[in-house]
Amino acid sequence: MDTSWGIAVIGSGPAGFYVTGELFRQQSWEIKVDMFDRLPTPFGLVRGGVAPDHQKIKSVTKIYNRIAENPNFRFFGNVEFGSDLYQSDLLKHYDAVIYSVGSSSDRALGIPGEDLEGSHSATEFVGWYNGHPDFREYKFDLSVKNAFVIGMGNVALDVARILAKSPEELAATDITDYALEALRKSQIENIWLVGRRGPLQAAFTPVEVREFLELNDADVMLEGGSLELDEESQKILETEASKDTKKNIEILTQISLKKLSRKKKRVHFLFLASPLEISGDGKVEKISMVLNQLVKQDDGSLRPQATENKIEEDAGLIFRSIGYLGKPLADLPFDQKSGTIPNESGQVKDPENGNSLRNREYVAGWIKRGPSGVIGTNKQDAVETVHRMLETFLAEKMEAGQNVVLPDIVSLLESRKVDYVSFADWKLLDAHETEAGEAQGRPRLKLTSNTEMLKIIHQKR
Repeated sequence: MDTSWGIAVIGSGPAGFYVTGELFRQQSWEIKVDMFDRLPTPFGLVRGGVAPDHQKIKSVTKIYNRIAENPNFRFFGNVEFGSDLYQSDLLKHYDAVIYSVGSSSDRALGIPGEDLEGSHSATEFVGWYNGHPDFREYKFDLSVKNAFVIGMGNVALDVARILAKSPEELAATDITDYALEALRKSQIENIWLVGRRGPLQAAFTPVEVREFLELNDADVMLEGGSLELDEESQKILETEASKDTKKNIEILTQISLKKLSRKKKRVHFLFLASPLEISGDGKVEKISMVLNQLVKQDDGSLRPQATENKIEEDAGLIFRSIGYLGKPLADLPFDQKSGTIPNESGQVKDPENGNSLRNREYVAGWIKRGPSGVIGTNKQDAVETVHRMLETFLAEKMEAGQNVVLPDIVSLLESRKVDYVSFADWKLLDAHETEAGEAQGRPRLKLTSNTEMLKIIHQKR
């Protein structure tokens, strides 16, 4: 009996590659994987989200390249689910489908003035400086003096650091040319990082916060001066805080003790503050915030609670970075509150049908669990999803001896005149970008429009 099974993976970010790698590790049967992405380029947030000055993190693509070398792997870039391909198509052409589309939207602050000109999501800014085709045409007013980043996660720190770095520091990265030129003309002097919780609860990692001690053109300071923890936070620090949290506190203490020089810019860490309102005449001019205190809950956790103290600051640019949200996919259940596809250990379940499990559809990554963890977190997540698939759908098919030969998706794509990109095509584009970058002493020069990318691929085929 033929024990070969075809799996479609929708999304080519870390989650997509880790589930593919885990599928290929199975010895009981041969698995063939077709991976789809709406962009001509693979790797998801590693290309479009990881900061340009974090090249070491981007080296994880070496692992994904090795996975793509498997003869049972095919990549179909420039193919959009819900437009070029539909759920019904996938179920006709594959034994099972894994959706690993990430969380491409973001959470709103939900305060007055959030829609004023000059108020943006961090997602937009990150996509813009990283050359994501969806954001290449965006404009950000960098002629203002004061920028506020609402949030204390790694993405918030990325945004603040890119704003704080000198053009010379950024010129050695793969930041887009248009972003580098705009940042070269930046007039920003003060960058505020605002977190509603205290230093102990900050979501950033030690590696990220330490970089603020090493900026050429910017001083860093802790608003309020010395680092003071309330009694309960101090107790948690001494008894149950993680290694990373303790390291964060050490670095923040260094920042609080650091003498300020006369550098061009200043980064302000402001903890225990929540934005109340953004105001201005058609565009951002001021931000009002309330100061918080941490209050112990019945479960022992500390939660921020507003005090009567409020502050107002001049602001010209505001970025919200308080979490990502997934978007619904056509013909799949969706939880609006969590921004995820409902699932049980990665197997899609349908709340509208009594939480019945979908036998051939699975999820992995952020669309499965929400936007948590780092790139490596997707490894164990992928293992759980693949093993769930093996325990349920594939095991049942093996036992029943069902294995119908399914039609190849290529015929369908060609009939619909979809100009799909293979992994070999991507390598041509990759070589083009890296060669152009090497000529300028940079990792790569990114192409930022789908049209440009497809043009280069067609020329080099």
